[in-house]
Amino acid sequence: MTTPRDLLIVAMDGESGRPADRGSLSLALAGAEVIDLLGVRAVELDGDRIVPGGGSALEDPLLREAESALTHQKPYESVEDWLWRRGRDLSSAYLTAFETEGGLTRQRRRLVSFRAGDVALIDSPARRGAVDRWESHEPVLVALATAAGLYGEPFGEAAEDSTNTPDAPDTPDAPDITDDAVATVLAAVNDAVMELEAVRQRRSIEDAAFDNIWRGF
Repeated sequence: MTTPRDLLIVAMDGESGRPADRGSLSLALAGAEVIDLLGVRAVELDGDRIVPGGGSALEDPLLREAESALTHQKPYESVEDWLWRRGRDLSSAYLTAFETEGGLTRQRRRLVSFRAGDVALIDSPARRGAVDRWESHEPVLVALATAAGLYGEPFGEAAEDSTNTPDAPDTPDAPDITDDAVATVLAAVNDAVMELEAVRQRRSIEDAAFDNIWRGF
């Protein structure tokens, strides 16, 4: 399994206690792809630029798709630009892959918030592996899940109202990321998610102001 797939499983399983936001999750999935490509030396970072490496024998079709989507001309693409370009509706692409591969079943339960229709993960070695990685607080997965908003509180802080998230695990301390390239990607994911939220808030304020004009205020 790959880090993006593990992240989607965590988001769908409800192990974190919060429903996933499609936009934030998509940005985190795009970051997870870069991290996995770094891990197999399919790319390297030059500052914040993603530099394609030699061709890698990637088994996962979505990672192969990500590798083929890389910019191969200088000055190459920044991690931030990659997140916004590759991350557009990426959660739906991964969910479709899961469904096509038989990893999902439809039932009358609400287990995923970013797709119409009630779907649930089937029990599988991939699912159990992702849950084990999550429960062991593997640093990269924890950092990506936090960036995607799957925790109720920042690292190291207890939830104010634990009754709202009865299935959420204790929030771990901030993960120790020792790889500089991985840390760069994670920082970019955090920045992109915050920018997305800022844009949403600005639009909400603008929409409210427009409504007030029509109401005569």
